[in-house]
Parts: sequence; C-alpha cells; structure tokens
Amino acid sequence: QVQLVESGGGLVQAGGSLRLSCAASGSIFIIKRMGWYRQAPGQQRELVATITTNDNTNYADSVKGRFTISVDSAANTVYLQMNSLKPEDTAVYYCNTQARPTAISAILDYWGRGTQVTVSS
Repeated sequence: QVQLVESGGGLVQAGGSLRLSCAASGSIFIIKRMGWYRQAPGQQRELVATITTNDNTNYADSVKGRFTISVDSAANTVYLQMNSLKPEDTAVYYCNTQARPTAISAILDYWGRGTQVTVSS
C-alpha cells in the first residue's frame, strides 16, 4: 500500500502564501502522477493541480498564475506553493497519487487525509 502524508496547511490572511507538502511512502513500484485536490464545505472535491513524472502540469483555472506545483521524484514528495491566497481558496486540501504498488499492479489512486487551509479576509 501507498501512504500519503500532507503538511503545511494553516490559517493565513488574504494575499498571503502557504506551501503544502505531501510525501508518499510504502510499497511503491512507480508513481505516474501526483497532485492536489480540495474540498470546501458543501462543495464537491475539485482538482487544484497535478504533475506527471515527466513534469507535465495541469492547473484549475481558478489557481493559474497563483499556485505552483512541483515534485521531488527522488523523495516521492509533491509540493504546492500557494501565493496571493483568497478567501475562496479556503478548503481541505488532499494529496493524490496515481501509482503502481508493485510491478504487476494496476495503476491505483491513493489519497492523503487532507490538510486544512483557511484564508481570512
């Protein structure tokens, strides 16, 4: 199994910055993609940003130009640098990875437990 542990959430004023980290550990044969999703109260979980192992990135329109996703492949760790934060960015942020736990496994989705980001106005 693959475990994901997020860190870096917290409370910040509008216009401020936070950096989220997510480390993957456990039985990992290969990671295909890592990313961040978020879920605000009463809302569905939505994609924030993803990055593949060849550094192809994808961002939600709402965060383009403000958030940057990066990965340390050697450490199986993904980061999300969040700048110019807005109150509407308030949500629980979840780390996700698509990985093969063994050489013969299918690619599976794994999720972290989430970290709270609160942006005050």
